[in-house]
Amino acid sequence: MSNHLKGLYGALLVPFDEYGQIKEDGLRQIVRNAVDVQKLDGLYVNGSSGENFLMNTAQKKEVFRIAKDEAQDQIHLIAQVGALDLNEAIELGQYATELGYDALSAVTPFYYPFTFEEIRDYYFKIIEATNNKMIIYSIPGLTGVNISIQQFKELFDNPNIIGVKYTAPDFYLLERLRKAFPDKLIFSGFDEMLVQAAISGVDGAIGSTYNINGIRARATFEAAQNGDVQHAYQLQHETNDIIETVLNMGLYPTLKAALAEKGIDTGLPKAPFHPFNEVYRPELKALIKQYHL
Repeated sequence: MSNHLKGLYGALLVPFDEYGQIKEDGLRQIVRNAVDVQKLDGLYVNGSSGENFLMNTAQKKEVFRIAKDEAQDQIHLIAQVGALDLNEAIELGQYATELGYDALSAVTPFYYPFTFEEIRDYYFKIIEATNNKMIIYSIPGLTGVNISIQQFKELFDNPNIIGVKYTAPDFYLLERLRKAFPDKLIFSGFDEMLVQAAISGVDGAIGSTYNINGIRARATFEAAQNGDVQHAYQLQHETNDIIETVLNMGLYPTLKAALAEKGIDTGLPKAPFHPFNEVYRPELKALIKQYHL
């Protein structure tokens, strides 16, 4: 098992200019913040939080290149390469593998109602073409794809599929997965349910709010792992107060605005997302001060 890949990963945010182009200096600053300030174990690059599905192939490659160049080998890097175009997914997977990413991840094919066999073959083809390790990205709330325990077994029978980013609220399935596959990596994908996931025995977590709340997330995770559930829940209550406020103001624009308050050039979200609504600026400043973000 890839034990060294355990831990807390930030879902990397990507700054754009008003024309939707990547701001390289800002992206480097966001990577440095994850490494130096939030003390994360790794970064999940080109996931939902990176506005990945709004970018073209060249931009996705640019993000992979800059993130790797800035992070070097200081932290682990997982490359999310999933795309509706299998050829693009393979091209991105090969590129990230050449750059030296620790593992690939791919969202399940979405929009069309694919059969499980089609989803399985999509993963197997990416693995075959890249010969890299693969972490399934299961996020049924956005893809509509639910994977059963039997289907997970069929995927995990491929030795290159080393784990799953589990962004689903089904904790019964999570418990069944943990018991059935003790040697596979399970990352929790819901920041607001980190305590429950940690108690369920996940190996780590991947989240967008860890860009600003990584220290508290680690304290929560470690308290839960060490059996101090009461303290872990207390920290989770704080985190969920933060998350509730951030969601109310708009997730990605607000995370970017919070980092911008620290002097990081987070640019703008990519259209059709709207920029941060300045009406919320006082509320954001108060949030940062109250929770030491």
